[in-house]
Amino acid sequence: MTLPTMEAFGRTLPFLVVLLPSLFLSASSLSDVEAASITRRQLLTFHNSGDLPADFEFEFKVDFKFKNPRLRRAYIALQAWKQAIHSDPYNFTGNWVGYDVCSYNGVFCSPALDDPSLQVVSGVDLNGADIAGYIPAELGLLTDAALIHLNSNRFCGVIPQSFSRLSLLHELDLSNNRFVGKFPNVLISLPALHYLDLRFNEFEGALPWELFDKDLDALFLNDNRFDSSCLPLEIGSLANVSVLDLGSNSFTGVLPRSFVGLKSVQQLGLAHNVLTGVMPEEICRLPQLTNLTFSDNYFKGEATVCLTLATEHDVVFDDKSNCLADRPSQRDSKTCAKVVNQPVDCGKSKCASSPNSPPTPEKHSPPRVKPSAQPPPVHVNSPPPSPPPLVNSPPPPSPLIHSPPPQHPVKSPPPPSPLVRSPPPPVNSHHHHLLQSTLLQHHHL
Repeated sequence: MTLPTMEAFGRTLPFLVVLLPSLFLSASSLSDVEAASITRRQLLTFHNSGDLPADFEFEFKVDFKFKNPRLRRAYIALQAWKQAIHSDPYNFTGNWVGYDVCSYNGVFCSPALDDPSLQVVSGVDLNGADIAGYIPAELGLLTDAALIHLNSNRFCGVIPQSFSRLSLLHELDLSNNRFVGKFPNVLISLPALHYLDLRFNEFEGALPWELFDKDLDALFLNDNRFDSSCLPLEIGSLANVSVLDLGSNSFTGVLPRSFVGLKSVQQLGLAHNVLTGVMPEEICRLPQLTNLTFSDNYFKGEATVCLTLATEHDVVFDDKSNCLADRPSQRDSKTCAKVVNQPVDCGKSKCASSPNSPPTPEKHSPPRVKPSAQPPPVHVNSPPPSPPPLVNSPPPPSPLIHSPPPQHPVKSPPPPSPLVRSPPPPVNSHHHHLLQSTLLQHHHL
């Protein structure tokens, strides 16, 4: 399967929101026991913690003849992935047979960026296929892949270390699956990564500060189990990020002053955490802001300018379920006291207090408060070939960005009109056409 021609992207497709409120969450159909079993199976197959030896591909005897060695490596990777699939209810990978990997469902091929005479696998899109399984280490052989989109499936386990080989990977969407463990640090090493979507999984633990030193255009970490105590100061280094969603985790403490560095952010999601202190004026004055959501926290103050965002600046603004005096729909005083009266000392983590915050002399941590459960994201179909009709697939959020394999470096444009909840997995957009045009122009040089 080759990438579509320029004519196929001659007009901008409208954003399509597919709401499926009556459907069950796919991931819930995979029990915890089954998920744990799949994860164990994955770890047992890993070589060197999920990395691959340099000569790994030569250990395989393949009877087919391929047009070039990269297609052979792609064949090995995709066949290993097929073996790692536990359930494929729509037989989406049913045609993953034979040497012609470019004809496989969900696999995209195009001329190699470094040698246009070679056809290579430049992307994999299994969005919404409801597949259960794990990610094998062999996927690191897809070294020409610029995008991997797996949202709304039932993949389990961890991200293998072999992903460090994916030096051209521009977009990675793992949202709405059942991946576990700490933040996959291997993703920090990917030099071309600009779009990262990990929402609606079961990742946990602290966020590495190095993540915020990457040149990201969009970062979705919401609806996991991340717990970094105070948010790292380095978060302000995301100068080019247009969407940042940290909602529905267990972050505590006050917001670092470095948030003022988010000069390009349009949608900022902080809802459903255990954040305290004051929402500072500097955040509410961010120049590109169109959506600020910090509901279901324990903020006890907000700058006056924040209250004018919705009425005077047409910004989607949600401060409900906090501890804000004289604001509607707030927590009761007893609930607030349990957290507000026991502030976290963010100085220990080099995390400066928000402006206008009162002193925080006490240094013991607040009691753990479990964030409210949020609905799963709404599934949005990817480019052709589309996955089969959804029956048990989960509802995901509304659309943001989708793109075919891009040429690195590429800057993503601003996301679509804001919603209170986080924007969803990517779909066809102007970004799609821009990246395709750039890629094709490069190949014709």
